[in-house]
Amino acid sequence: MKRVAAIDCGTNSIRLLVADLDPGTGELKELDRRMQIVRLGQDVDRTGRLAPEALERTFAACREYAAVIKGLGAEQLRFVATSASRDAENREDFVRGVVDILGVEPEVITGDQEAEFSFTGATRELTGHPHIALPYLVVDIGGGSTEFVLGDGSVRAARSVDVGCVRMTERHLVHHGEISDPPTAGQITAIKADIAAALDHAEETVPLSEAATLVGLAGSVTTVAAIALGLDHYDSAAIHHSRISLAKVREITEDLLTSTHAERAASPVMHPGRVDVIGAGALVLLSIMERIDAEEVVVSEHDILDGIAWSMV
Repeated sequence: MKRVAAIDCGTNSIRLLVADLDPGTGELKELDRRMQIVRLGQDVDRTGRLAPEALERTFAACREYAAVIKGLGAEQLRFVATSASRDAENREDFVRGVVDILGVEPEVITGDQEAEFSFTGATRELTGHPHIALPYLVVDIGGGSTEFVLGDGSVRAARSVDVGCVRMTERHLVHHGEISDPPTAGQITAIKADIAAALDHAEETVPLSEAATLVGLAGSVTTVAAIALGLDHYDSAAIHHSRISLAKVREITEDLLTSTHAERAASPVMHPGRVDVIGAGALVLLSIMERIDAEEVVVSEHDILDGIAWSMV
């Protein structure tokens, strides 16, 4: 067994996994998995820079994670940074802060690398499952981007597109600094147009229609699944490998896009940092399912973090 720590810092959240890995058996024993909403990508789409307050929220989370990693005695740490830090002019401020706190330089990976990590993490347990057909289309809906990966035992095609729950919310639902609550029909139409264009772009590289099984990752997908399952609290074990129908995703998306902030926040499975962006995230998922005629989505709680961890062995 090798004890490793993996950190995934995205546009909306920063997440930590500390695990023992056995490369011989393929077993991953989770010791600690946690997430904080830090909104590193706050206003990046508009300003091109990481906001000082967003950097400080992220660094505060890094300090907490450093203590966890030290306490559990991880032998190796890999820190992967995704969409927001790829886009920002002042990303060196982010890099210096992470090195000072954690002692490792964040790897600002490409969208294609991000997609491959997500695919490995999401599908390692599914291989050989008698009721899950190949090939898989793994879709990782993040804050700033969405990754599409098609493959069976290995990746056949991958593409990252700049459509995510935070980016769509800030681009279309913010007016004079306030988020439309709920969004107007015109705003929803504009988001759908952006998503459709992004799917066209993804299809230039990834033959989406060849997918036999859609596997959905990240907070927008898992939150929709938690709502669909009627959970009274967020339960990762219940959500992991649940199957949510297209009809249910459509129903939940419509509810989220017509509800108020207070109504969404009242959901027992809703993370406070996701209340304002979940409608756009759910719409991305629904649009993908409709594009490829997917009858259901298989939801995975194992994702890029698990892929990053496996990359160290």
